[in-house]
This record gives sequence, C-alpha cells and structure tokens, in this order.
Amino acid sequence: MFMSLGIVLLSATLNLNSHLPPLQPWQGESQSLMQQNGPLTTDFELSGGLESPNYEQTNAFIKRLVASNPTQFQSIKIGTSDQGRDINMLLAVEGSQFSPAMMKNNNKPTVLIQAGIHAGEIDGKDAMFMLLRDIATGKRRDILSKVNILFVPILNVDGHERSSEFNRINQRGPLTMGFRTNAQNLNLNRDYTKLDTPGVRAILKVINDYDPALYIDVHVTDGADYQYDVTYGFNPSFASDSPAIAKVLEEQFTPIIDEKLSKFGHIPGPLVFVMDKRNLEKGLAGWVASPRFSNGWGDIKGLPTILVENHSLKPYKQRVLGTYVFIDGVIDALSQQHKALEKAVESEKHFYPTELVVSREYSKEPDFVSFKGIKFKRFQSALSGHEEVKYLGEPIHYDKLPVFWQKEVKLKVSVPEAYFIPPQYSALVEKLQLHGIEIEKLVDGDVMAGLTQLNVDDYSFAKMPFEGRFRVDATFNHHLIERELSLSGWTKVSTKQAYSELVTHLLHPAAPDSFFAWGDFHSIFQRTEYVENYALEPYARKMLKESPKLALAFDKKIREDNSFAKSDKQRLEWLYEKTPYYDQAYLKYPVLMFYAKK
Repeated sequence: MFMSLGIVLLSATLNLNSHLPPLQPWQGESQSLMQQNGPLTTDFELSGGLESPNYEQTNAFIKRLVASNPTQFQSIKIGTSDQGRDINMLLAVEGSQFSPAMMKNNNKPTVLIQAGIHAGEIDGKDAMFMLLRDIATGKRRDILSKVNILFVPILNVDGHERSSEFNRINQRGPLTMGFRTNAQNLNLNRDYTKLDTPGVRAILKVINDYDPALYIDVHVTDGADYQYDVTYGFNPSFASDSPAIAKVLEEQFTPIIDEKLSKFGHIPGPLVFVMDKRNLEKGLAGWVASPRFSNGWGDIKGLPTILVENHSLKPYKQRVLGTYVFIDGVIDALSQQHKALEKAVESEKHFYPTELVVSREYSKEPDFVSFKGIKFKRFQSALSGHEEVKYLGEPIHYDKLPVFWQKEVKLKVSVPEAYFIPPQYSALVEKLQLHGIEIEKLVDGDVMAGLTQLNVDDYSFAKMPFEGRFRVDATFNHHLIERELSLSGWTKVSTKQAYSELVTHLLHPAAPDSFFAWGDFHSIFQRTEYVENYALEPYARKMLKESPKLALAFDKKIREDNSFAKSDKQRLEWLYEKTPYYDQAYLKYPVLMFYAKK
C-alpha cells in the first residue's frame, strides 16, 4: 500500500514539475534519517518524501508527539489567526522545565525555530517533526542535553490551508502546498516593524517571554538555478547593526553547520540572490535585510537570527532532509559557541549610536566569490519578445563571480537622546512594547523645553498599496521648540537602552521601515479647517500693512514666480499660511525628539 501510494504521488509530482529545469542526481547520506514505519513516522515519510500534512494532520502529529513523552514535550497556543485558527508552538525541554523562567535558568541556550511564515515554504515543519520524533524515541537523546527548543510548525496557518498543487510554479514540492500570504493577503515576512498580522505579533511575544539565544526562520528561495540545496545567512558584519553577533555567526557557527551539511551529502551555500535573473553571470546581489524582514529585525534588535532559504528547484525530500541536517548543525554550533554568542549579544546591548544608517544601496564595484552554478543558455523567446534563460542541469563552477553587496550608505540619521510620543498614539506605544522596547509614561508636572519637531518639506505617496498600506516618502526640516511643553500623558522612549537601533528605525520618520513610512501618521497630511476668501482678503490686507517684512516677501514672490503671480489660489493660500488661523499641526510629525546639546 505504501509503495503504490508513493508511485502515484511520484508520478503526479513528475507531471507537475515537467516545466522545470532538469535535476542533478542526488543520493545524500541524509536519506538514512527517514523511516517508513515505527512509532511517530511522519506524514512526510509515509508519502515517500513528497507530501506535507495539512493543518489538522499537523496538529494530530503534535498531540501524538506530546503524548509520547510529556516530560520532554509540551504544546501551547501562542496566537489566533485572522480566520480563527490556533497558532501552536512545541516546546522540547528536559525534565518538564517548560516555563520561560525555568528554561532561562537551566543553563542551556534556547533556540527558536519557525516554519511556514510563507506557508508554501514548509520544509521546516517536516524536518523538525522528524528531528523531534528522533528525540522522542531516544535516537537523538543528546539534543535536549545541549539546548532547549521552541518550534512553531506553521506560523501562517491560514495561508497553509489555502493549499493547492498550483501555488508555486517554480518550486518542486510538496505535492500540495500552502499560499505565501495570510487570509488578508499580507506577507508576514514584511511585517516585523508595523505588526499588522497576528502571526508576527505572536512570535514577538514568544521572543519577549522566552528570550531565545538564536532565532531560525526557514524559507524556500526563488530565482536562479545553482548547485546549492541549502543556502542560509544573516546580515554580514560589514553591514550589520550588530556586527559582534554577525562575526560570531560568520566565524564560529558557519564552519560547524557547513561541515555537517557536507557530511550528509548536501551543498551549503551563501544567502545571495542574482542581479539579473536572465543572466547569473552578471553577478550576485548581496542583500542586507531591513527590519521589515525577520533576519533584518533580528539584526537590528541584537537577536542572533539566521534565515534559511532552501533551493526551490531541488526536490522536496532533499530540501526537508537538508533542513534536518542544517538544524542539527545549528544545535551543535549553539551548544559549543553559546558563551561567545552571549558575550556578543551583551556587548551590542550597551552600544548606543549617535548616527544610524537606515537605508543602503548596492555598491557599484563588486567583490568576487567562488560559486557553484548550473549551466544555462540564453534564447530569444517568441512569447516574451525578449531574451530568456534556460537552465541545462549541468554543474559549472565560477572561480570569480561578481557579488554586489549593499555596502553604500543611502541615508544616515542623527539619533536623538529620546523620542516623545503624544497620548493619542497609544496604539504605537503598545507596538513598541511588543517589540520589547522600554518606555516611560510621563505624568502631571513633566515639562520639557528644547524639543525638536520634524516638519514635512516634501512628500509622495505610493501609487499602489503594499502590504495593505499606502507607504509614504518624505523629506523633513528640523524645528527647535524652545518654549516649555507640558508632557503629561506622553510616552518617553529613550535611545539609551538595549534596543537603541530598533527604537530609531521605528520612530525616526526618515527610516524606510518606520511607523511613519508605513502610514501610521497619514492624518497629518490632511487639513480639516478651511478659510473663506471674504474673510481672508481683508485680514491679509491688514496683516501685510502691519508687517512690512511680510509685505516685501509677498511682493518678491509675485515678481519671481510667474505661476504664483497668475494663481489667485496660490496667492491666497500663501497668505493663509502666514495667519495664526492656519492649522498648526499640518505636515508636522507629532513625535518629538530631544537632542543633547554638544
């Protein structure tokens, strides 16, 4: 029965994948990790490595796993999806030490592993079920002597159940797979600053509660064909907001992980993309993640975070087994190097920058790397009317392939001593707390002078919504408010705290992933009080008579700006702006800043 089902599934898979490039043969040693029968055989294994269980089957396996050894395993609900499904997390710890306090004090590092943030990229779920099964049955008794494990099998549970054979045209399996976005069509891995999705809000609460030493986010990549089946990475130390952490991951984790993957027949590779998908030889794109992404957010927060991107064109079985070996290697590295990682994390907590790079762009001059590619040819497509690429399934090695890293600084901002949020934005304060950021509520009698307000000079809204938001780009001028302001009910957010860089990325409006850029302050772009010309004209005439300086400026504007001179609307608007009746909150960023005098 098992064999006949496997043949049927294999035939269906081959038919579905007939449009994809040819495969290289693979017979990795990690195939020995699979079992076909026995206790806690996974749905993935029963299908011969072709299928992944649905939400109901996934939860049934979790229950069987917990029942097999309740002193080592526990399942808890960490959130509820938009469609009402539970988001569950498995805890694997020795000796029933499941509470956050007990886990923090058992002298073992905790690793948080997350699968299915993009529900079609579900390799991590089936790999971890196999690994946890091997712990439960005693085959891998060693693992829980090294680490505590937090595992979220499906973060995007609603997308997981929007399953189909046709969700990802450029991915080999599983036979049916979930959808990239959630029920509101939001991409969870673009949500780490704005926090619109219940999945990401849930995972941030887990991080606050359990304080993991390492965070792993498992994906499947798109893009070019190459030999690597498991690629992974983190923001490199030369472009990292937590360079001490990045150096430990680069120098002390990567060799251990790569050695284990190679030993089991996998080819580990760097987390890179391509500059031109029609011609890999033009070079690789060395991406530096911004805080909207899990690994960018982790880097800025000072939480060691590794993004796994298995290669979409490799068979599902190979990818899942590679993920098992990768996580096994991560656990080895964490158990051996967690003291060095802890030291790096602690040092980053006490670094308070006075300037911060908030946006980068690709360097014009490349570095060069050795790269294991796949041969391809280019041809003129009658369908696209453009030159397209066809991969040939044969390995090719590039000794010196250019890689363009995002090394160039596009925008740098000055970091204030503190930000001050008015009480009407309490929802944003709640988001800051979910980010783990310390806040201070101000009370009656709290007054301050010398605060800075940023006024919008110029702005443009995106023409299309992105992740359910109309993003905004703006430039600003600084205005010093010298008078004392009462700050009763306001919230103070100091940048002299563990997550200093994250505070500025969220609250400085020029930062591309700030609350402002995501559209949380759109109301400052509208005016709701207006003027009638019959009232403005006599008032403005009186105002110009009483202020010769203003009258000269008005006359100069008329002489030098022909469009202004001919437009009654522009002329009266200019005059209205100079009256005390003009909306004093219009185009003013309401979060104030305090800069210490140099």
